[in-house]
Amino acid sequence: MSKKVSATVPAPAEILSALRYLLRWIPIAALVGLLGGTASAMLLVSLDWATATREAHKGMILFLPFVGIFVGLLYEYLGPTVDGGNNLILDQIHAEADSQHKVPFRMTPLILLATFLSHLFGASVGREGTAVQMGASLADQLTRPFRLDSRGRRVLLMAGISAGFGSVFGTPLAGAIFGIEVLTLGSINLEAIAPCFLAAFLGDLVTRAWGVHHVLYRVTDVPHIDLAGLACSALAGAIFGLVALTFARTMHAVSEVFKGTVTWQPLRPFVGGVVVAGGVIAMGTTKYVGIGGNTISAAFNSNLPPYDWAVKLLFTGLSLGSGFKGGEVTPLFFIGATLGNSLAHFLPLPSSLLAGMGFAAVFAGASNTPIASSLMAMELFGAEAGTYAAIACVFSYLFSGHSGIYHSQRIASKKYLDT
Repeated sequence: MSKKVSATVPAPAEILSALRYLLRWIPIAALVGLLGGTASAMLLVSLDWATATREAHKGMILFLPFVGIFVGLLYEYLGPTVDGGNNLILDQIHAEADSQHKVPFRMTPLILLATFLSHLFGASVGREGTAVQMGASLADQLTRPFRLDSRGRRVLLMAGISAGFGSVFGTPLAGAIFGIEVLTLGSINLEAIAPCFLAAFLGDLVTRAWGVHHVLYRVTDVPHIDLAGLACSALAGAIFGLVALTFARTMHAVSEVFKGTVTWQPLRPFVGGVVVAGGVIAMGTTKYVGIGGNTISAAFNSNLPPYDWAVKLLFTGLSLGSGFKGGEVTPLFFIGATLGNSLAHFLPLPSSLLAGMGFAAVFAGASNTPIASSLMAMELFGAEAGTYAAIACVFSYLFSGHSGIYHSQRIASKKYLDT
């Protein structure tokens, strides 16, 4: 039976308890933000260099299979305990594991190197997974110095997720909520809200202090919302959700196929690299590998081929499903923005607005985080465009099923009431 809390003015003891809590967690969250923000700055600078180098020497794609087997060997012999990636972090939080058993520090250099190499030679991967893993693994090294118990460690890991996510995308508000919302579908526990907010905002400030700037995507035309706009946003959101569902299932299906047919783990990304490199050579373009920032930007201000999102989905499913390292979120931004761009041919909304809606909503459906995704849209595109995007995020969440890109995300309740 839950304890009833009085709505009267807090007693002095409660105020003192809140102050003690903040005095304990402010320095911890500040360190988490410093570590996560610095790691994100290193990641972003390295990926900018990797992208520029790959585009200047497009023949590097021929070496992708050999980089794949190197990454596979790296994790086979040096990182078997951290190969779970984001799912390992979520499992640690859910388990409230013994505070003496930290996420190994080696997760940070391994995922940073593997992601850099994956981008440099042309795998279709993102960066969110890397930032989250670095933020959480670095944060976990503070468990013993600050003598945190299992509950405190749980909060610490959530703050690390928030610092990594908020700093790598320049969206600290979304990052703070993502660290809380991503754990369990249908339930949000706010006990870590203050450390998550502090870590996310400080992480973003630290990344910017290192001189790293984020790409700006501009929604140029936002009509006043009316009943027709609401209906179109809902319809677009449903389409975004179905594509998010397709992405998650494709990635998991590719992973299962590789595990079932290629028994030696390091060989899987080699085979995946052969397929991805062959696809790039056959199509004659590197448009669908790496981050794809230029195409994402183009989705907001020009007409793109209507199949861009589908090709990116396949390339990313093959890359991540076979074992290359990085993240799912930036490819989801690419898929969502280009899908939104193509929907402008059928829906009476501006293409730049639909690109922004898809940018946020496909991510919302695939990660089951509609609140964080809506806040991200507002941070990136402004409140008016963010309103349309929030509607799309909710409907994408409803239509994307109950299993997303994170296997370890738990389900506390269904997305809707059965009728």
